[in-house]
This record gives sequence, C-alpha cells and structure tokens, in this order.
Amino acid sequence: MANPLLGDTPGVTQLLLGNEAIVRGAVEAGIQVVTCYPGTPSSEVPDTLYRISPEGKYYFEYSVNEKVALEVAGGATLGGAMAMCTMKHVGVNVAADPLMTLCYVGAPGGLMLLSADDPGCHSSQNEQDNRIYARLGGMPVFEPASAQEAKDMARDGLLLSKKHSAPLLLRTTTRVNHLRGAVTFGPAPDPGKPAGFTRNPSHNVPIPAFSRPMHVRLMERMAALQEESENSPYNTVSGSGKYGIACSGISRAYVADALDNAGLADQVTILELGFSHPLPENKCLDFLKSVDTVLVVEELEPVLENDLRVLAQKHKLDIEIKGKDVLPRNDEFTVTMVENVIREGLGQGPVPTCECSLPDLPGRPPNLCAGCPHRGTYFAARKVFGDDAIYSSDIGCYTLGLLPPLQTADFLLCMGSSISAGSGMAKATGRTVVGFIGDSTFFHSGLTGVANAVFNSHDILIIVLDNRTTAMTGHQPNPGVDKTVIGDNDHPLDIETAVRGLGVTEVRTVNPFNQKKTMAAMEELKDMTGVRVLIAKEPCPLYTRRVYKKVAPQVAYVAESCTGRFDCLDKLACPAMYKEGGKAAVNPILCNGCMLCLQVCGHIKAKKRG
Repeated sequence: MANPLLGDTPGVTQLLLGNEAIVRGAVEAGIQVVTCYPGTPSSEVPDTLYRISPEGKYYFEYSVNEKVALEVAGGATLGGAMAMCTMKHVGVNVAADPLMTLCYVGAPGGLMLLSADDPGCHSSQNEQDNRIYARLGGMPVFEPASAQEAKDMARDGLLLSKKHSAPLLLRTTTRVNHLRGAVTFGPAPDPGKPAGFTRNPSHNVPIPAFSRPMHVRLMERMAALQEESENSPYNTVSGSGKYGIACSGISRAYVADALDNAGLADQVTILELGFSHPLPENKCLDFLKSVDTVLVVEELEPVLENDLRVLAQKHKLDIEIKGKDVLPRNDEFTVTMVENVIREGLGQGPVPTCECSLPDLPGRPPNLCAGCPHRGTYFAARKVFGDDAIYSSDIGCYTLGLLPPLQTADFLLCMGSSISAGSGMAKATGRTVVGFIGDSTFFHSGLTGVANAVFNSHDILIIVLDNRTTAMTGHQPNPGVDKTVIGDNDHPLDIETAVRGLGVTEVRTVNPFNQKKTMAAMEELKDMTGVRVLIAKEPCPLYTRRVYKKVAPQVAYVAESCTGRFDCLDKLACPAMYKEGGKAAVNPILCNGCMLCLQVCGHIKAKKRG
C-alpha cells in the first residue's frame, strides 16, 4: 500500500506536521526532482520525501551543501522538471550565488525554494528574515500560517512558478514547520516525465550582453506576478472598523487568536497576506484608504511595514502606521504580546496578568548524548592541549563541546569555518589552533578550507569528528556514510583519502573511545607544524541502533569501592551518570556502553546488558 502522502485520494483528511503538509503539496503539484541540505526547522520535508522515495515518482537527493542543492534543482528545472529545493534560512546564504542568477534565467519546469526561517533561534545561529532575499533577487513569496495552507501553498507555488518560469520562495517559520493540523488532500496526478530542455543561450547563459535583457524579462515577470497577487485567494481583506491590522505568514494566526481572546474582531479591518510578494498594491491601497490607523504584525524585519509606508507616502495618505515601534524585531511573537498591542490601539487595558507562580525548573544545559564519541575526542583534546590551544568550532553536534567540562569551542562563524577561520586565527595569534569539524560538514564546506590551508601553508590541526551520519539534523546520509535508513550507500567517500588527495601528508585515524591511542595521536600531531588531520571515527550510538540495528552489549556501573571523587561526572559530564548517596551512579537505560568512564576512573566497571 502506498504511503498516504503519495496516494491520489482527493477529499481525504489527515493530521499532518506542517513539513509533512508541504510534502503532500509538492506531490499534488506533480513534483519530479527534490534536492536539499538538511537543517532544522526544514528537515522533516526532505526526510519524509527521502523515506517514501522508493514508492514515489520523483528523484530525491541529499546534496553536499545548499549551493549544490540549488544548482542541481536549477539544472533540473531548465531541463523541464518541476523541482523543489529545501533548506533552513541560513542555508540560503550558501545558495545565494546561484539563486540570484536563477531569478534572471528563470525556471521553465517550475522551481520552489523552501526557506525555513527560525525566529527565536530555536536551532540556529541567527534570526535572519529571508523575505529580503526575495526582494533582492526578484522572487514571489508565499507565507503559510497553517498546515492546510502549507500544503496548498506548496502545490500552488510550484504551479505558479512553472506558469511564469519564476523561482518562488516558500517562506515558513519554525512554528509553521512544526505545528500539526488537519489537512484535506487534493488530487495527486501522475507527474509524468520532464518536458525536456530547449536550447536558447540568450535566455540561459547570463553573459553581460544577455543579462541585461534577462533583467528586463525578470521585471516583466514580477509585474505579471503582481497581478496574480492582486487576485490571489491567499490575500484577503475582512472585517470593518477604522483600526486596521496588516499581517503576513504565521503572524496571521497570532492576530486571529488575539482578536478571538479579546473579543475585538468586530472592531478591526484585517489585511492578510499569504502571497506577500510582489505586494498586491491595489488591494493594500484600498485597505489603507478604509482605515485611520494600521498595525503591521510580522515577525522579524519590517518588510511589509516598509512596503505599506512607501505605498501610503506615494499616494499621500494621512494615516498612522505602527509596526516595529510597538512590536519587536527579534524573537517569536506570542498571542498575549499581539493582543496587548491591539488592545492599546483600541484604547483597552492590557491582558490581566496571572498571579499564579510556578516553581523554578532545573536547568538543562545543552549536552552531548550518552555514549557520543565526540565526548571521547574532546576529553582527549583537553588532556593533551588544555587551555594552551584555541579551539575552532563548527556547526553540528560538536558545538555541544562548548560548555564545561569539555570547553572545546572558543569561536564559530558558520558551516566549514572551523578550518578557514581557524587558519586565520593561527596566523593572527601564532598559537596552536585545533579545529573541529563533523563528517557531514566536512563534505558540505570543509574540503575548500583544507585546500586553502594546504595552498597557503597554514598551521592548524584539523580534527574530523566522523560519526558516520549527519546527526544533529536527524541522521540524514552524507557522502561518507556506508549505510542509510533505506539501504546501503554504494559510493561512500573516504575522508582520509580525500584529505590526502588535497595534499595533507600527516593524517591519523583513531577510535575516540580508545583514549590511549587517541591521545598518543594527538601528542604526535601536536609536535608538528603545518596542516595535519586527525579523523576520530566512531558511529553515533543513536544511529547505530537505528540503522545498524546494534545495541552495545555492555553497560557501565560504579563499584562499591567508589570514593566519591566524581571525576567521572566532573570530567565527562555524561548524562547517563548521576550522584546518589555520596557516590557516582550510572543509569543503565541511558548508558550506551562506550566505556569511556572506565578509562577515567578505576571504580567504574562493565557488565553485560540485561
């Protein structure tokens, strides 16, 4: 039986995650090619498409990085395929180079870029608002606010993109990606084969002589898309009253809940934009003329607010527009926050505050999982280098080496920067720099950093933390894995071979759970100069259980002879260990049998699981 997300079952209703709804929408549009680089909050979209791909009628790939993913999707749409490329918001920074040019060249088969933004930095290093990319490049933007809209907009966005040969941005946020809601399905036609490539260099090769008319065509496309926006069912004006609220994306849900809570829905006129760019100027102008005051509710940057201010100034409207002067430019909104601003605008008092008090909950700092091999690498590094080295970190599970007692993350810029920025740090300070990078991140953007370090004779020790998967975003495959959730990887790339091919001569591979050999290798490399690489290779224990179907045969326990020194806890910070009755103890349910603690304290023992 086919997966429900793939079935041609119009009228059926399913309870879906927002990201699963996007998958269904792509299927209903007739998706033919999907590329991605995983990143929360977008990961469940490609993960779902990957999991059901053996039954689907589309091609799917986890690309090595976002730039490559968009280039593959861009080539596919030029070949007549309907394509979708997914990533988190910071991934668009990596993909920005081909994105800007794709807006000129166009998308004959249809191309939708999912940018999952992350207000509140739930899983990200910044809160950037990628609606600005759409304005920069010239892309239509859809912003869903519910699971049903996530499905419908994914479908309609792909079809609109194909109709106008215009790459389209589907801008979601963490709240939309991870909400759940009822979704009614539409038809899911057979996508058939891609339409094929039409040779036309003047439209497809952006040399200066061709780029100038391409830009003109881009502006003409945007003008046509503005007409689509004016008539889109995703853009509506409702209600009555001289107090107006303009909102887009998930902010529409905050506004709806706030008005419902306050009982003020009959006193306001609401402009809701789901198809938010190009701006439906006529609809917005009619709205602005119908009210005296406008509150613009949008998360992060004042994009819609500025659009409306320009429109009001252009037409000399005497109207008060409020937005980021009363609502923040950072973090997620809350219903109460939005309700209080609306209440103030209508001369009402704030929401009554709750007098109840909640007990302080214990802190839960970010920590590596029990049995994570990175803990062994970091422990060895601290033993060998201590505070004498500067530790350059990277994006992934290994950033969790930040806090005591491991303390192996002194600075971080972006994916792959541990090598490049680490090289710069070593050059500037003359100190020993140890750069940590994961296996997936190594293939994403570490290769170029290694090549640069070798070419420019930098002095850096690079430690590749190879846990055989892309762990932090959900165990997606990368080019170095040998096994995936749906089968073997027929062409695994070997990291040691890759770095040697880039000119690194001093390379060592160790198992980080063998502390004696790991520290010996580090000591050896510490005494050298130039570019040298240590590969710490051991699978993620969660991935081992999930994919290799293996469970560690042993667990650790603390002998009665424990002296209560707590070296095992204080030096490793393993979440499977805790204090009990003045002694250390091990939770056998959490213990993964790595036995690193045995190598730290002689009072830890091992026993067979069960």
